[in-house]
Amino acid sequence: MKTINRPITTLFMLMSLDGKISTGANDNLDVDRDFVKIKGIREGLEQYYDIEKTTDLHSLNSAKVLVKVGANKKQDNIIKLPVSFIIIDNKPHLNKVGISNFIQKSKKLFIVTTNKKHPAFLFKDIDNLEIIYYKKEIDFEDLFVRLKKNYNVKNLTIQTGGTLNSVFLRKKLIDKLSIVIAPALIGGKDTSTLIDGKSLFSLKELVNIKALKLVDIKKLNNSYINLKYRVVNDTKIIK
Repeated sequence: MKTINRPITTLFMLMSLDGKISTGANDNLDVDRDFVKIKGIREGLEQYYDIEKTTDLHSLNSAKVLVKVGANKKQDNIIKLPVSFIIIDNKPHLNKVGISNFIQKSKKLFIVTTNKKHPAFLFKDIDNLEIIYYKKEIDFEDLFVRLKKNYNVKNLTIQTGGTLNSVFLRKKLIDKLSIVIAPALIGGKDTSTLIDGKSLFSLKELVNIKALKLVDIKKLNNSYINLKYRVVNDTKIIK
């Protein structure tokens, strides 16, 4: 792989066979909370979390997704992890409790936001907190370059929602995929998938489609599968 001026990125996600990364179309439904309740799916779920523990020590996340799984609830006896979290949060979704939780558990916490009133600014003097602020919208290409140049982030695991995943894909910011497929069919046209975002409508937009090269396929227990791909970011259109 040629040398690039940003981290080498891996999109790591759990999804159903039909590509869904949530169990439904609202924030009350979530694969982490719901798969453990379903016989035939729950039995192999722990394998996903075991693989997650082997991912990069820099993890990029969406605050919206984190809040769905309880990030804003007060946590006791927090264990400091060797992982640095990079959290995208404009609204904001994280509150003061959520920020405090992540400061305690992160080697270094990065909050990336366009919100000048984000609660992270209340903690700006904390040593392991870095706030990366953009005035209008987040320039993800610039962000990734800054992460490598200023903070020596060489490898980065992406675990965000379908909309952000789409942004990264279109901007050629995803290099690898590691997808754990659960033995489940969820369905629902409004339920988030691995890649959401704006649909394509014209032939000229075919350049936005990324081919994949299979690197590894591993059959896990209880009908789970782990697929690994390399992303071909320079799409060639044959006329």
